[in-house]
Amino acid sequence: MIMEQPLADRMRPQKLEQVVGQAHILGEGKLLQKLVKAGKPFSLIFWGPPGSGKTTLARIIASEMKADFVEISAVMAGKADVTKVVERARRNEQGDTTKSPARTVLFVDEIHRFNKAQQDAFLPHVESGLITLIGATTENPSFEVISPLLSRSRVIVLEPLAKKDVISIIKRAAKTEKIPAKRLPDESIDLIAELSGGDGRIALNTLEMAMQLTRGKIAPAMVEAAAQARIPGYDKLGEYHYNLISAFIKSLRGSQPTAALYYMARMLQAGEDPKFIARRMVIFASEDIGLAAPAALNLAVSTFLAVERIGMPECQFNLFQCATVMAKAPKSREITGAMLKALAAGRDYPDLPVPLHLRNAPTKLMQDLGYQKGYKWQSGFKHKEGFLPPELAGSSFFD
Repeated sequence: MIMEQPLADRMRPQKLEQVVGQAHILGEGKLLQKLVKAGKPFSLIFWGPPGSGKTTLARIIASEMKADFVEISAVMAGKADVTKVVERARRNEQGDTTKSPARTVLFVDEIHRFNKAQQDAFLPHVESGLITLIGATTENPSFEVISPLLSRSRVIVLEPLAKKDVISIIKRAAKTEKIPAKRLPDESIDLIAELSGGDGRIALNTLEMAMQLTRGKIAPAMVEAAAQARIPGYDKLGEYHYNLISAFIKSLRGSQPTAALYYMARMLQAGEDPKFIARRMVIFASEDIGLAAPAALNLAVSTFLAVERIGMPECQFNLFQCATVMAKAPKSREITGAMLKALAAGRDYPDLPVPLHLRNAPTKLMQDLGYQKGYKWQSGFKHKEGFLPPELAGSSFFD
């Protein structure tokens, strides 16, 4: 039995001008256009979300270069697979009686899954030019790809497809598959694009599933059934995790409660640990609110305890209340500034002796030596010699 090729594969562009979206790198005179027209080998790392065109672009580039395209997945492949690619590249370089010498383009999908040793294995062959590497990753290559490879490659950032681009892809598929407009109305196309989250592959898969579910009109209800609940793109240890918590904290700091609640909602719906969010608000209460509203710390700690003791989903009430108060509260970085200055002074002057008049004097000998001299046990007492070592006299950690 021959399996039918999925719609997403059938609709994969074969030429650069057929690619939808990514105008920042594919437009006339833009980076990728220039690189392809130059016709010279170059190693690339495509960094972008799923369904943004990483694999498609790699295949088109290899085709434009008339190179032998070898595709492996870092999830399945090992060091031995890389060795086989190197041997194949050497044969391509030498040519034989039937073939002229050719370049070899190695496409490594999810290259961030390769460990350092595996990445090291093809580094010398990339450096020598035997292999032109094109890697694809959804994770930040700064953390996931070894520095020597990064220095020999150009990182190309791909963006999620805009809704209009996804609509264009769906309409192109409808035309190719000869789906009449009365069967696939505009409102259904719009909904498919909306539910895709900027992922062209998801959009085409949803359309294909809807076509299989009904031979009649693909109404919005049928689209929802085909799409089911879209799982938010999120990785608790990855880029989305850090981007969303960063946006959340910056929104709190900027006194923007609506934005803060939006980012927190996304994190919670994606399965983020609510204690992680509560813990960040405890820090924020002192770091960014501090003396402007000291009670914020009490609220943040109480929220953390509530999250621990109540759990999801009920603790969301506590989280959203706390985030709203934090965003609306007056802000002061005075504590943060004082802390940083104090820590710096501690590092710069770690061994200064405590002034004698500030030391306890439990024995007569110590009193005779000047310990606690001139000090009085009374509130607000200010010693004439101050409270800092002479080297720091006159210093203040507060503006």
